[in-house]
Amino acid sequence: MAYMARIGPSILSSNLSCLGSECVRMMECGADYLHLDVMDGHFVPNITFGHPMVECLRKSVGQDPFFDMHMMVSRPEQWVKPMAAAGANQYTFHLEATTNPGNLIKEIRESGMKVGLAIKPGTTVEELAPWANQIDMALVMTVEPGFGGQKFMEDMMPKVSWLRSQFPSLDIEVDGGVGPDTIHKCAEAGANMIVSGSAVVSSDDPRSVIALLRTAVADAIQKRSLDR
Repeated sequence: MAYMARIGPSILSSNLSCLGSECVRMMECGADYLHLDVMDGHFVPNITFGHPMVECLRKSVGQDPFFDMHMMVSRPEQWVKPMAAAGANQYTFHLEATTNPGNLIKEIRESGMKVGLAIKPGTTVEELAPWANQIDMALVMTVEPGFGGQKFMEDMMPKVSWLRSQFPSLDIEVDGGVGPDTIHKCAEAGANMIVSGSAVVSSDDPRSVIALLRTAVADAIQKRSLDR
């Protein structure tokens, strides 16, 4: 099993007026990577930010933080090269947003980024499966994408469990409503990359929350390896 417990605060939950220092604060509190939500107002109703801000952030925080771009956009092909040039490390696109996932995966790889593939709650995990061996990470959304602060959808956990059983070494990310109250369900199902927004970023003690999330996932990984 090559996968590890990794915690990625969602920076959209932070104080957007000082995003650079918020990113640094999260990394100093033990974050393994940063999750950046890009929304275009088409694929999802909200609008957030694009590659110019990512470029500024990269200059501000240096080369170390891993930028996981969650591209909630209707034309993900359009932004591959700009995001790569801006300093993104992983480009996570939605299966529902493209008619040619294979070609897009190839484009992302050729641009020097890792490949993430996301599915909304209404999309079956079997639709993602044909691409699982070509990607670095699968993202199972545990809320409807586009808004923060939604309630965690526990009925998404069978998708995670199925992916873990079929693709044992795949990085599996969960995003939406994940925090100390819901982490154990995610960890037991087999998720290892944990996106957490307000539960981490708005906490009085982000370091402790990140440590709690990581421990829950690491313990579940260890238990799974012992049970095999």
